[in-house]
Amino acid sequence: MGGLLRSALRSRTLLTGLLITLLVLFGILAGPWLTPFAPEEMDFINVLTPPDAIHWLGTDSFGRDVLSRVLSGGQVSLLISTCGVLAGAALGVALGMSAAWRGGTYEAILMAGCDLLFAFPSFVLALFMMVVLGFGVQNVIIAIALTYLPIFARLSRNLTRALLPEPFVQAARLMGQRPARILPFEILPNILSTLLVQASIGIAFGIVMEAGLSFLGLGVQPPTPSLGTILADGREYFQRAPWVLTLTGLVVSVALLGLNLLGDGLRDLTDPRLRKAAGP
Repeated sequence: MGGLLRSALRSRTLLTGLLITLLVLFGILAGPWLTPFAPEEMDFINVLTPPDAIHWLGTDSFGRDVLSRVLSGGQVSLLISTCGVLAGAALGVALGMSAAWRGGTYEAILMAGCDLLFAFPSFVLALFMMVVLGFGVQNVIIAIALTYLPIFARLSRNLTRALLPEPFVQAARLMGQRPARILPFEILPNILSTLLVQASIGIAFGIVMEAGLSFLGLGVQPPTPSLGTILADGREYFQRAPWVLTLTGLVVSVALLGLNLLGDGLRDLTDPRLRKAAGP
């Protein structure tokens, strides 16, 4: 444990990603106390005001404070992405681990279904789900969950198959323990770190997916702010007020950078081959 902590403190990628992610989370969670403006408060006197000491990111076409809307929209986008990825991870891990344990036709059918879903780009698959399910926050979560289900199913299946021959698993089987106990209490803790890395990267891409769907008008519907709807509004008057689109996009990019660096750092930390290559 001490060696793992020392490796984490030496990882610039992990520390940088963690710092950026914590700053973004602080801004999102403390948003209502950081800005004196409500995200839906309109001020038609200060329409399309450039960034200044009062409105740090300027105002939009309705005089709404862009910073307040970005922080509030970040809450919505992060919540949607996290719920979607966690739902897809929970179901995908359960299916993948059970497929590795049972094998045979059940495993073959499940992996064939995953391969079929992998044939479509993730965003195209989510877009198709939204067309089928309809608009709304709940359907965006379902679309993200269904997009990530095959990823976690295949990952957990491969990791579980690699651990099945291990002595601690064989010992549990010889002791008469049932799969309902072996899978969650013996195998899952040993693959959890890899799943968490995938989840952190997945949440970052889930934010992009939600923003893309909302940008196209298929996700979160106005007046509820989300990163996608803010970017879509900024596109309409980009030539007159470019700061709405550019500064919002910059904030999104920084948040995604932090999550990706955090995921890369966790991957390097949990992979023994990469730790060994990094040296003492």
